[in-house]
Amino acid sequence: MRLLLIILTLGTRLYAAPNILLIVADDQRPDTIRALGNAVIDTPNLDRLAARGTAFSRAYAGYPICHVSRAQILTGNPAFRALPKYPGGAIDPTLATLGGTLQKAGYHTCYTGKWHNDGHPKQRGYTTTSGLYSSGGGKGVTQPDSDDRGRPLTGYRGWTFKDENNQAELDKGVGLQPDNSRHIADGAIRVIQTAPKGKPLFLHVNFAFPHDPRQWPAGMKDRYTAAKMPLPANFAPQHPFDHGNLGGRDELLLPTPRIASEELAIYYAMITDLDAQLGRILDALPACDETIIIFTSDQGLALGSHGLIGKQNEYEHSIRSPLIICGPGLPKNERCAALVNLSDLFPTLCDLAGIAVPSTVHSKSLAPLLRHQTGRVHDFVTGAFTDTQRMICDERWKLVLYPKAGREQLFDLQTDPDEMHDLSGEPAHKTTRNDLKARLETWRREQGDPDL
Repeated sequence: MRLLLIILTLGTRLYAAPNILLIVADDQRPDTIRALGNAVIDTPNLDRLAARGTAFSRAYAGYPICHVSRAQILTGNPAFRALPKYPGGAIDPTLATLGGTLQKAGYHTCYTGKWHNDGHPKQRGYTTTSGLYSSGGGKGVTQPDSDDRGRPLTGYRGWTFKDENNQAELDKGVGLQPDNSRHIADGAIRVIQTAPKGKPLFLHVNFAFPHDPRQWPAGMKDRYTAAKMPLPANFAPQHPFDHGNLGGRDELLLPTPRIASEELAIYYAMITDLDAQLGRILDALPACDETIIIFTSDQGLALGSHGLIGKQNEYEHSIRSPLIICGPGLPKNERCAALVNLSDLFPTLCDLAGIAVPSTVHSKSLAPLLRHQTGRVHDFVTGAFTDTQRMICDERWKLVLYPKAGREQLFDLQTDPDEMHDLSGEPAHKTTRNDLKARLETWRREQGDPDL
């Protein structure tokens, strides 16, 4: 086992393993960080991380559904391997998990925030939890009846804060309230303050926002004015065909034709509030500069782009996630356009912490990119949603297949990053389309795609 030659201080003793902080937002688009080009949103703490590390502009979720995307992070595997009963069901119990791997290597592992997957964090390698936000119907926790636009909230199965004994951690009705992010940050800070001094810490923080129901955070009412919110360049009043989820709950949150400016204003406010809570966590770290810190989201969101609202699509705004990695000895204030997957975070953290990558992991470490040892770890990346969408893209071209709709899309991401010009029907690009289709079919067979 190769040891990372970094010494950090936790309390008054020295350890040869770095503390790790992994923060995952929920449904945060990749274009919502000011330092990375969004001049409208305020994200001073994400900007702070971007200045201290490497920001990846092409990090792909793989499967844009919360529990599936997070199962990929937890196991270091694509959806078809991580979830045998794809697209739902339990994580494959034969797979090593990120928390379990770090726990076996001597880490104190703690999970904070929303738990999206089956079972409990303690069954996935986490020593303890703090501010756990999970499903299952905790008693005495009130939920709002509607969001800030008066729409009734449906489809939330008793989400509440719980501890590892399945008891509500807080006696307040926090649930889906606007101060949700603050409570999750409180849980993370408690971990930092009470973590045992004899072990390095792995703190996995999962925020529940800016996922809907979108509500103004406390003190941020009208922080962003709807009338002044610029719509995405690829905004459309409605999608031109059924991509496989037009009848899904996410797409029914707003009427058609789409009116997204107010939704964007609240969404931005929730991200700015999340950023403030992230800042509290960073300030609580005793050795922030000597901690490996990763920020990402499980996937993005449409919010009017291409006439869609949800994340269940293969467009860049939804299938990609923001991703920033920083830590001791790593480059600062850098940007990387290499193709990467969120499932790559598992082997990356093992590599940076000097831990052997388990044999069940089928993703690639990003450490060679961070260390400037290579400019590429993947020749292409893929995406999927139910049996209705499959996607492959390389550094320039993207092909999306819609088997149920009998449609295809081909985009030149180099000249058309907003994916507004479908080239799939143009004879000049037939060879490119066929090559991508063949590579995608091979990948699907290798990964055991059940819908092939």
